[in-house]
Formats: sequence, C-alpha cells, structure tokens
Amino acid sequence: MDPDIFNNDFYIRHAQLLCSSYKHWTGKSLTVGNREPDELITALFETPFAIVSHGSESDPVFNFGNKVALDLFEVEWEEFIQLPSRYSVETTNRKQREELMQRVSNDGHMLDYSGVRISATGKRFKIEGATIWNIIDGNGHYLGQAAMFKNWIAINYT
Repeated sequence: MDPDIFNNDFYIRHAQLLCSSYKHWTGKSLTVGNREPDELITALFETPFAIVSHGSESDPVFNFGNKVALDLFEVEWEEFIQLPSRYSVETTNRKQREELMQRVSNDGHMLDYSGVRISATGKRFKIEGATIWNIIDGNGHYLGQAAMFKNWIAINYT
C-alpha cells in the first residue's frame, strides 16, 4: 500500500480523533508514545491489533482499517474504504449488529464485545474483547464509530 495515501488533512485529523475519542471514552491511550500528528495515522495503520472505523452516513461506510484489519477481512484498502460496515457481518446477523451500533451510539462506547465477522472471501472469525466507541470532535459532535480488538479466532464450519 502506498504510504502517501494518509498524507492528507482528513487522515491526519482522523487519527487524532480516533485517539482522542478512545481516550475520552476509556481513559486509555490507543497508541504508545507521543507522535507528531502526521505520523499518528501511520502508527495506527501499523499497530499489531485491529482498528477499523466508519463515518456517520445513514448506511455507514468504512473510512479506515489498519493492516491487521485489512488482512483479517481479506480486502485491499481501496475496496475497504468503499464498503458499508454492515457487510462485515453475515446478512443473518445484521439486525443484531445494528442494535449493537445503536447501543454504542447511545452509551458512547462498549468494552469487551465479542462477535462473529466475515471476510471478503467468506471466512468467518470471532473477535473477542473488542472496544467499540463513538468518534467525537472537541465539541462532542458525533462523527462515526471505531473498534479495536486484539484477539480473534478463525471459525471453521465443516
């Protein structure tokens, strides 16, 4: 992937919002160490755990997925950032996911979420211990949602 993809105002600001919103809701830092604003998005992209986010559209579309997430979802960057986030789960689980996202919208965040996700090639994996949070600006305006998780297991149906 071309590292210059993040060299724009949207992703420089988005990285700051991901981190500040995560800190706001959890009291914890999303990254280790202090980084310059233009280095933060690259650090998030390269973290050893999954980070994804979507915007605030009526049918939210992913606007960020780091390397771990892209590998898990088996998709390239260009395709991922055009994908409605509801497609990260199977059709039969979308209502449950919608209810979860609404609960996070209302509460601001959720800790220790577990659920099954599906890759672009149809492989299923269970995420465990995920944190999901609302992305907000300095005035508390809702800008979307993000999730991070460090644990997942492949699910093999036979």
